[in-house]
Amino acid sequence: MKANNSWPAWLMLVVALTFSSLCAAQTQGGESEDSRWFTVDSINTGLGEAPEDANRVTPRESVRSFLDLTEKEEYEKAAHMLNLSEFSDDEQREKGHDLARQLAEIIQRGERISVDNLSGREDAVIEDPSGQNPRVGETRRNIELASLQVRGETYDIRLGRYRVGDDDPVWLIMPISVSYIPTLYEQYGPSMLEQYIPERLQSSFGMLRIWEWVAIPIFLLFVGLVGWGVHRLFDLMSKWLPTGAFRLFAGQIGMPAALIVMSLFTQMVLNYVVSFSAVATTTFRVLLIGILAWGAGTIALRFVDTLMLRMTRRLVGEIDDTKPKDERKLLTSLYALRRIIILVAVTGVSVYILGQVQLFETLGLSILASASVLAVLVGVAGQAVLGNILSSFQLSFAKPIRIGDLVIFENQWCYVEGIFYTYIRLRTWDERRLIVPVTYFTSKPFQNLSVKSIKMYRYLELTLHLSADVGLLRDKFLEFAKQEDNVIEHHKLLCYVTAQTATAQIVTCYLMTSDPMAGWTAEMNVREKLMAFIRDQHPEWWPREVMVISHQDVARGKRQSQRSEGADNAEGEPSE
Repeated sequence: MKANNSWPAWLMLVVALTFSSLCAAQTQGGESEDSRWFTVDSINTGLGEAPEDANRVTPRESVRSFLDLTEKEEYEKAAHMLNLSEFSDDEQREKGHDLARQLAEIIQRGERISVDNLSGREDAVIEDPSGQNPRVGETRRNIELASLQVRGETYDIRLGRYRVGDDDPVWLIMPISVSYIPTLYEQYGPSMLEQYIPERLQSSFGMLRIWEWVAIPIFLLFVGLVGWGVHRLFDLMSKWLPTGAFRLFAGQIGMPAALIVMSLFTQMVLNYVVSFSAVATTTFRVLLIGILAWGAGTIALRFVDTLMLRMTRRLVGEIDDTKPKDERKLLTSLYALRRIIILVAVTGVSVYILGQVQLFETLGLSILASASVLAVLVGVAGQAVLGNILSSFQLSFAKPIRIGDLVIFENQWCYVEGIFYTYIRLRTWDERRLIVPVTYFTSKPFQNLSVKSIKMYRYLELTLHLSADVGLLRDKFLEFAKQEDNVIEHHKLLCYVTAQTATAQIVTCYLMTSDPMAGWTAEMNVREKLMAFIRDQHPEWWPREVMVISHQDVARGKRQSQRSEGADNAEGEPSE
């Protein structure tokens, strides 16, 4: 009985769940249908019927119609492109004209809108032939036309799709964006200076208005004079300041400081004095951002360069291997820091500029789509450059060489003067400069005479007669070597016969010196003193040829001598 009583309840539960699922599906279907537009009771009833030349079917045609009508100064018709539902019918008639005119001024000066980039479909479906956009095929009922900044706040101008009853949907400026128009007009509307410009010069001529073709060159000339004045001021400061790091730094940042001041001055004039069309304003904005970022990065780099030069002069002095190893290691690290700052500055400036001009929103997906192709092109075209850059970082961090190290590269004695992105600068002993690509340098074997210790063994060889007294020569060598200041560790002084021939012996003398170049000088001095001692005290030690003469050669020489004497006597007798 219990089982029979529970069966109808179970059946009723199944029916209830099925019915609720069908209702939910119908609700979701209705929501999906409404998501293609905003359903409203009426649109701009205070403005009357929309004119025939106001095409509002697609986002592209709606914005194009608004721009065409405002260019003809038909602001009453252009007001039909605004959703004035927040206003009463009387307010729509009174304010529609002014709001359309103000929005046209904002678009003209604030941000240029590319009509061709707007969707030409009624549902504004997202299209992406590359297929990289995850939202491809999605319909939209509102899209962004522009995003403007006013006192640090962002205001969007958006276009929405609205439908009244069974009428065809239309695209209008959304009410929230209409409410922003007065605020945006205060920032991007005509400046006080434009009130004094004659009406005939306000008309458009090409991309700009007539008065802008005259005002922009004058404006650029004035900004250039401001920059020249700032550059001149820094030149004078570099002469007035006492000799030192500040004077050097002031002399190096004249140009970037002038560009920064020019950028800030231009921005101030555009904000408070005069406002140009969106084409000129957008161009100026991109240039100003790039110039400002480049100037700041350059000043930072000049500061590092000045710091490096000051430390080089105070800690290292003349770049060679006579200075302590830690100081040369520090200078090498500073060179690596300089390259890192350049890399970070270039990357940061690029990202900052792209972010400020809002290119990521339109180009982000295209960049991702073409990233693989771009990587291949950069890898092929810039293989040598990238290889040199990576090799320079490897040298800076691994430090097989340091600034000031003495190296023997391709049989030339060189000091390492600088390790840069793509090349190494070497200074030879005769003050020449070798510019060597980093990858070429690292691919060739070289001797680093300063890698562990700058002291070095030097040796000199003397070729003497077999009768030379090596013990006496050794004593003189020790005496002369100890007189040299650059000869160290006297217990390591050595002098031995290292080779012998039938007629001579080779005596080699070894001496430890404080550094390679000083050791070369000490070697020359000791050699000259030993040669002078042999020449003045024991000239018989010099090697000489030994000639062996036989008895036959002696007899033959006597006969030749006698015949020669007889001939001389015959010539001396008087003739009859």
